[in-house]
Amino acid sequence: MTHWWQSLLENIHPPHRLWAERALARQASLVKPPGSLGRLETLAARMAAIQATEAPQSRPRAIVVFCADHGICAEGVNAFPPRITHQHLHNFTGGGAAIAVLARLTGSELIICDVGIDADVSHLPGIRHTKVRRGTRNFAREPAMTPEECDAAMHAGYTTVRELHQRGIRAVAIGEMGIGNTTAAAAVTAAMTGEPPERVTGRGSGLAPEGVAHKAAVIRHALERHRPDPHAPYDILMKIGGLDLAAMCGAFLGCAAGGLVAVADGYVSTAAAAVAVALAPAAREFIVFGHRSAEPGHQVLLDMLGVTPLLQLDLYLGEASGAALAFSILDAACSLHVGMVTFADAQMG
Repeated sequence: MTHWWQSLLENIHPPHRLWAERALARQASLVKPPGSLGRLETLAARMAAIQATEAPQSRPRAIVVFCADHGICAEGVNAFPPRITHQHLHNFTGGGAAIAVLARLTGSELIICDVGIDADVSHLPGIRHTKVRRGTRNFAREPAMTPEECDAAMHAGYTTVRELHQRGIRAVAIGEMGIGNTTAAAAVTAAMTGEPPERVTGRGSGLAPEGVAHKAAVIRHALERHRPDPHAPYDILMKIGGLDLAAMCGAFLGCAAGGLVAVADGYVSTAAAAVAVALAPAAREFIVFGHRSAEPGHQVLLDMLGVTPLLQLDLYLGEASGAALAFSILDAACSLHVGMVTFADAQMG
């Protein structure tokens, strides 16, 4: 079967090193001890390379939240009922959700995408309607998605980012909302890393210890049923992922293809990023990892990817909340890089 995204992968190349070298040379000339701004210096250089510019920018920017339900909730792996997913949309659009508050705080455009909510929300304003189907299938019983559904969800993420790029957006925070999606993230993590489900499965939105043990057992049985190929990321995504993960994967690939800075959020977002990087290794250079969540499997994924997130605040909300907070770090990196004077300018030395 030929997939639409296979041609996209051919257009994903590492950022041009020349721009990073120029940025690092400027950093070395600024009025400060060499390297004294630490990771802010290398972050500015990465952004300069991604954007192919001597003056990297963190604005204009957007936060994209992909919303979907998960059939795996039928196995009792979630602390809250699935209906919370579509009920919470009103808080997004009404401005009362955490990510809506953070979008205002950080001056970011907020885009809420229905890629697989198990309810008819077509009447709600302020939602990007890209629904593939009403909820991911229960991967304890059958594959989470058909190839056609997985491709459609990936395309929804890709086209969302492509349109942002066409409008001049420079940085995109990528997150999700959907009851049950930490189960899918843990299953994907176990399949990609070979770690036992018990090590990568956490409380999600608030499970008790016995609930976490049950959740891990459900994941183990699903892995035994489907036997996803650890070297075939698309196979993993399709069999035990979710519509939201597939959409985020497409969004990360779209950012890499379009030269946008992608900011990954927590566990679920990073699981989608890991699939994107497995499909296109160069995509990793376009992704900034916003924070390390309290979910135990998140560090496992970060270690596999060989990356260090910007923040560690013990968050586990999702909604791109940690990625939105990381925007302030991007702001600082860019502002310092562009705004500081050099020793020559200051006639020092």
